[in-house]
Amino acid sequence: MSQSYVTSVLLIALFAAIGVGLPIVAFSLSRLLRPHHAYREKGETYESGNLTVGTSWVRFHVKYYLFALLFVVFDVETLFLYPWAVAYDALGTFALAEVGIFLFILVFGLYYAWRQEVLEWK
Repeated sequence: MSQSYVTSVLLIALFAAIGVGLPIVAFSLSRLLRPHHAYREKGETYESGNLTVGTSWVRFHVKYYLFALLFVVFDVETLFLYPWAVAYDALGTFALAEVGIFLFILVFGLYYAWRQEVLEWK
């Protein structure tokens, strides 16, 4: 075996040990260092200094979460379109077809969300 191969394997093992060991050490130290005194006020709902009204177990309609998820999806879409738009001249027609398929899938998802009335804010 060559020296560079052994060095590469040792570096990979070192990074793997750090990658596994660091979270274990961090979680272990956080259990020792954090304050963990239980008291009544800690379990109560906080409403910006006002007296709490009702319980903290309030049900929200699932459409609010779907609306937020749609925002994240279309926000990520723009992140995928920027590199394509910058390198459009070098990519050619195959990349244009791929982006067309990508946009079709996203527009279909938007149409589906619209038909399911996820975008209605009531």
